[in-house]
This record gives sequence, C-alpha cells and structure tokens, in this order.
Amino acid sequence: MEHITVCGIEIDVVRKAIKNIHLAVYPPTGRVRIAAPLFVNDDAVRLFAIEKLGWIKRQQRQFVNQERETPREYKYRESHYFQGIRYLLNVIEADAPPKVVISNKTEIDLYVRPETSAAKRQSIMNEWYRQQLKAQLPELIGKWEAKMAVAVNSWQVKQMKRKWGSCNIEEKRLWLNLELAKKPVQCLEYIVVHEMVHLLERHHNDRFYYYMDMFLPNWQHAKALLNALPVSNSV
Repeated sequence: MEHITVCGIEIDVVRKAIKNIHLAVYPPTGRVRIAAPLFVNDDAVRLFAIEKLGWIKRQQRQFVNQERETPREYKYRESHYFQGIRYLLNVIEADAPPKVVISNKTEIDLYVRPETSAAKRQSIMNEWYRQQLKAQLPELIGKWEAKMAVAVNSWQVKQMKRKWGSCNIEEKRLWLNLELAKKPVQCLEYIVVHEMVHLLERHHNDRFYYYMDMFLPNWQHAKALLNALPVSNSV
C-alpha cells in the first residue's frame, strides 16, 4: 500500500483494476483511503486529494469530536456497556475461577480472585464480551446469508483500532470489532450487513449503496447512531 501526505493528512493509496478514483474516510479515527485505477499517476491522485481536502477535514472533525470514554479501571460501580445498555459493575472477590454475570437489568457482576490487577480484570471482561458477540453472530450472519443469497466461509472477532469490521472478499471471511459487543444490536447488524454486501459489490459505489438501501433501509440511522456513541480509547 502506498501513502501520501497532503496538508499534514496521511492518506492510504491502493491501486486497483477499477475505472474511477474512490475516496473514503473511516471511523472511528478518520483514516483516509483512496482507491485509484492502475493507470492514474501519483500527481493525479495527489491533485484529487487536494480537491477533496475540505470534505476530508469535515469528515475527520466529526470523528475527532466524537465523545470518548474515560479509561476504564474495572472497579466497583463503574459504568460498562453491553448491547447498548449501561450497567454498573460489581467487583466480587472470590477464591474461584473468574466469571462475568449480568445479575439484573442494571448491574454486571465481575468475579475475580483477590488482588486481581486492573489489566487482568479488563482481560476477563474482554473475553466475556468476545464470547457474547460470538454467540450473537451465527444467527445474524445466517439470517443475512439467506436474504442476500451469499455464503460467509468464516468469521472472527478481534480488537480493531481503525475499523468496525472488514471483509476478505476472496476468502469470504468477516472480521468484526470486539467493541461491537458493547453497541446496540442494530449497530452490530449494520456492520454485518455492510461487510456482507461487499460479497456482492467490492467498492463503495452506487451499486453498493443500492444493495444497502434494499437490504437494510434504516442503515444510515444505524450508522449515525454508531458514530454518535462514545468510542472506547482502545479503538
């Protein structure tokens, strides 16, 4: 992948066998990416970026101004989110294997051994989030495989710093950001549909958005909601 810098903004440049130049600014960090046809030279790509500079900066400001969570300490009565719902954390020390339990509509119980560090508590919580997200995804992906008449060969959950999801089109593999376990289910569904639509259309072009509108008419609302929610400092 190539990189250029325009007015202090670093831009990823990918060369592809396409007809037109495509520009995108990705949440949550405002990463900029240009997909350029193989025949377009470096000067033309740079000129295109300069012409779009105002739009790029407006998009990036939205992400910069997005509210961010304060660092979590995994202590008693701290706020944590699951599927878009705010819970208060109860830390319960016990000489037993660690576990996480949603005890009621407002509280999550984190069972840990005495003197467990904050980093270890975070690891335990993240593993619980991972298992919860993995439990949601088979039914959700299966639902949209049937609706779209496509097949996902495999999927994985991982911590991702620059994307909510990605799709390896050739291998038909999805990657979903672990942080989606904390977001409303409609936001998770939006990301799953977005990535699966890439199995029908590789690029973010009119055809891609036609499919998004057809399969998930409220996708723009879900996208706006996801981008409005506080972002974890780990993303």
